[in-house]
Amino acid sequence: MIDNKASFAEMEKDIAWVLADEETLKAKVAEMGREITDYYLSHPVKKKLLVVGILKGSVVFMSDLIRQIGLPLQLEFMKVSSYGHGTKSTGVIEIKLAIEDEILEDADVLVVEDILDSGNTLAKVMEYLKHKGAASVRLCTLLDKPDRRKADIKVDFEGIIIPDEFVVGYGLDFAEKYRNLPYVGVLKPEVYE
Repeated sequence: MIDNKASFAEMEKDIAWVLADEETLKAKVAEMGREITDYYLSHPVKKKLLVVGILKGSVVFMSDLIRQIGLPLQLEFMKVSSYGHGTKSTGVIEIKLAIEDEILEDADVLVVEDILDSGNTLAKVMEYLKHKGAASVRLCTLLDKPDRRKADIKVDFEGIIIPDEFVVGYGLDFAEKYRNLPYVGVLKPEVYE
């Protein structure tokens, strides 16, 4: 039998400090849900509101966010890779799970991502969705690291601006670990260096 308290304690030993606690995240997600709802009420959806989560990191955030959006919506997912198991993008962006063209056609797409870093990956995702026939494409990200930005990309619904630190928890991982921490924490450098 797994001792959950011991397992959590092991992960938490790797956290330098908590950047956003559970209450902060809950309040921010509720605020973002209201902002998204208000936006789409004042900019009526052409055909359907399609919320596209970028796997795997966005799942926790997206699950909380969609329950705060007071509009009919549909869900889809994309899997995009540029990191592998490291902490820095490889620069090679690969779409591993795409969305069928007919689902995207004339949809108002809201891309939901856990963190915006260099922006290279999301810029490619946004361009891909526009190319596939979406009526509009907007970006919603929980965390934004503007100091690392390389691509010219606009965030439509922004959560928390963070410093250039390696963060985990609330869906974010390092080598598939820490996703289930209920907060966003800064990972100690000795863990990933």
